Amino acid sequence: TTIKTPMSLRMSRLALLALLHSAVSMRCPGSAAWVHASMEVEVLARAPCRQVVDELRARLDPKNKWRDPHNGGTYAMLADDEDVLEISRLTGNKQYTDKMTFTFNGSGATCSIYGCSESQVFSILDFSTNYCNLRNLYCGSEEGCKPVRYDFSTEEVRVTPSVGAGKDKSACIVDATGGESMFTKHWATVTDF
Repeated sequence: TTIKTPMSLRMSRLALLALLHSAVSMRCPGSAAWVHASMEVEVLARAPCRQVVDELRARLDPKNKWRDPHNGGTYAMLADDEDVLEISRLTGNKQYTDKMTFTFNGSGATCSIYGCSESQVFSILDFSTNYCNLRNLYCGSEEGCKPVRYDFSTEEVRVTPSVGAGKDKSACIVDATGGESMFTKHWATVTDF
C-alpha cells in the first residue's frame, strides 16, 4: 500500500528545505554596533551567476564611472572570493559606512543572489538605506537602474529587514543634487536618539 502525504506536510517540508538552503547561503558582514539596522535579501536573477557577479564587480570598479543612484555613495570591494563578495558603502556625505556580503548560487541560466547589509553604527530606522545598498548593485534597467556590462531581470524572493529598517524601492533611486535627501533625513533622525 502507498501512504499519501498530506499537502500541508509536503509544503512544510518544502518550506523547511528552502529555509535551510537560505540559512546556509546567507552570510552577513557583522557590525561593531550592538544595535544597528540591517537587511537580508534573496533574489533570483535570470542570468548565469558568472554574469551576475561580473555585473556587480563592474558597478564597483571606479574605472567604469558607475554612479550610486542612492544619493551618490561610494562602494568599495573589500574581498572578492569567486562566489562571495565583501563590500562597503560610504555615504554621499562621507560620514557613515555600511558593509555588505553577497553570495551566489546557481547553474545554467539563473542565479540565486543572497545579500546582507549592516549599518556599522548605532541605528534603528534606516529609511531603506541597507535595502538600497544591496538592490542598487543587482537591479536592472527594467527597474530604472543603469547596468554596466550585463542587464538581467531579477525577482526578490525574500526581503527581510531588521526592526525599523525599510524596504522601499522608490528610496533607492534619488537625485543627489540639491534639496534634502533621504540620506540626510535618515542620519539626522538616527543620531538624535
